[in-house]
Amino acid sequence: MKKFGIVINETKDPDMTVTNRISSYLESRGARCITLKAAGALEEDVDCMLVLGGDGTMLQAAGGIAGKNIPMIGVNLGTLGYLAEMELDNLEEALEQLICDEYALGERIMLQGRIERKGCVEELSPALNDITISRCGPLRIVPLKIFVNGQFLCKWKADGIIISTPTGSTGYNMSAGGPIVEPEAKLIVLTPICAHTLNARSIILKVEDCVEIEIDNGHNGSILQLEANSDGSGRIPMETGDKIIISKAENTTKIVKLSKESFLEILHKKM
Repeated sequence: MKKFGIVINETKDPDMTVTNRISSYLESRGARCITLKAAGALEEDVDCMLVLGGDGTMLQAAGGIAGKNIPMIGVNLGTLGYLAEMELDNLEEALEQLICDEYALGERIMLQGRIERKGCVEELSPALNDITISRCGPLRIVPLKIFVNGQFLCKWKADGIIISTPTGSTGYNMSAGGPIVEPEAKLIVLTPICAHTLNARSIILKVEDCVEIEIDNGHNGSILQLEANSDGSGRIPMETGDKIIISKAENTTKIVKLSKESFLEILHKKM
């Protein structure tokens, strides 16, 4: 790797100490660096995207470079992170591995979603972690009709639903009681948020499956207000009668892996 994009983090690296440390080292080794405030602002090809921050910053960057086929790696300036692999303690050693091509590439699936309402369609941005539907406004139970490949599966009454990739299984999905999944697996996880029935459990589907969720009427036929979001951002309002269709996105995210530790070893340390 000889050409790098560096997504800066003005909140966690306000004086650019880490950014300058990275660019100085890479340039001293003959590499070229381009600094960006957002990954989506990149206008030329790079060999690798370095993202400063935590997992949230990585998710934003993944959406910004979706379809550009650029591998990315995170520099952890947060706390508990599963995506950001590089740590400040061994930053130069990790950068040297990139320069010397001593790394592996992992490919992660992404999700795409579209909302259909009254003949109109609104697209969500690609999600590396998850697409969620959650209630807003008055605290009411949300009835959700779930279809898979056009076939009715079940009806959940809950505060919402998480449709997660394996990468996102350690995020909101895990907090809601969903299963932890090896991040390069090829599957989709459905997990209810605070289900109001005893038999509502996570459902694991094939990656090829298409999920359709319809928002049913509330109590006494009331209209419910909800919102859908992709990787915790880009909120789109929804209401009773709307439906959302979710499937595997055509694009994937390529993650640079420097450590030889397995996912289970990393999981053991994080937990």
